[in-house]
Amino acid sequence: MVYVLGGWQSDFAANWDRQGMEIADAFAVTLREGMDAAKLDASEIETGHVGNFVAELFARQGLLGGFFGQVDPAFDGLPTSRHEAACASGSIAILAAAAEIEAGRYGLAAVIGLEQMRNVPGQQAAEHLGAAAWTGHEFSEARYVWPRAFSDLADEYDRRYGLDYKHLMGISEINFGNAKRNPNAQSRAWAFTPESFTANDDANPVVEGRTRKMDCGQVTDGTAVVFLASAERAAEYAAKRGLSLEDLPRISGWGHRSAPISQSTKMRASAGEDYVFPQVRRAVLEARARAGVELDGIDAVETHDCFTVTEYMAIDHLGLTAPGEAWKAVEDGTIAMGGRCPVNPSGGLIGLGHPVGATGVRMVLDAAKQVTGTAGDYQVEGAQRMQTLNIGGSTTTTVSFVVERGA
Repeated sequence: MVYVLGGWQSDFAANWDRQGMEIADAFAVTLREGMDAAKLDASEIETGHVGNFVAELFARQGLLGGFFGQVDPAFDGLPTSRHEAACASGSIAILAAAAEIEAGRYGLAAVIGLEQMRNVPGQQAAEHLGAAAWTGHEFSEARYVWPRAFSDLADEYDRRYGLDYKHLMGISEINFGNAKRNPNAQSRAWAFTPESFTANDDANPVVEGRTRKMDCGQVTDGTAVVFLASAERAAEYAAKRGLSLEDLPRISGWGHRSAPISQSTKMRASAGEDYVFPQVRRAVLEARARAGVELDGIDAVETHDCFTVTEYMAIDHLGLTAPGEAWKAVEDGTIAMGGRCPVNPSGGLIGLGHPVGATGVRMVLDAAKQVTGTAGDYQVEGAQRMQTLNIGGSTTTTVSFVVERGA
């Protein structure tokens, strides 16, 4: 059993380059702030993991695990590693740390996810992020690879089931609205008009294909850290602080599946199937099975919404609606705050921001906040169990966690 002792998230509205910060500075701030928030000393941490996608391209920096030793002398000698799975890099880092704990190698792990993305022009950032596609084989004619890839997904949904753009904009409006309650959201102070959430070419211009500005997750600098512990170490941690083990959140289930890197290969393989991305569905169900819960036991979800259609896909793959009927959950309020299963109370990638390597870690941190009633203004009332869904590339790598409170 793996417990979450706490963590910390940076302000996703920050631009590190403008603040004179390097990626190493952000790493150090995150680790120190995280330890302070969790009331941990550096000497207590036994292993370190980093989730990051393309620091070599944006920051010309690799070997990120080496930054632990720069933060505190107590980390000199700490076993560390870095994990990459595009937008799922942070979740893969959590899986690796959890596996070490479950194997009995270590009792307490620090997992940091981070990405610097706002220090280069937008076109260059898009090219860097395109490294998660099948380079030279898909989308080579697109100016913006991922808006094009998920435009193609919208096309696929339209062919199979029909798709009304107003439902994608319903998702966008919910997530931007949720973000206004999140003090770390990149878009918390942004202003919109009713036309922003329409197919108005001036208020919501086309980016690529069917993808418009308000469909897109935000390019963001950001970090998040969580501290994971074995049941034994978590019990010690709780006792020292006058808590019980039941007071601490835990990761009770996980699902991890990968599919071919080619998006067109995935779509061809699922032709005639119920779900566009069967491996996403498998990861979702396997996380719940390991946690011993069904959908009705999930109180809210933090899901991958790099684009509105990604969340549209996630809604039916999570089982909130039948395949192709995600629009019903938008229209009936299921996914809104106060709904049957709120989705992205944090604001998600669209409203909060998407520092690629940090997203999976941030999702688990937000899930832990929700089940302990510490999410502040974006708290889901009565949340006891959360599910995350983190996707890398065109659903090439999918990771889902169930996070709940209580032993």
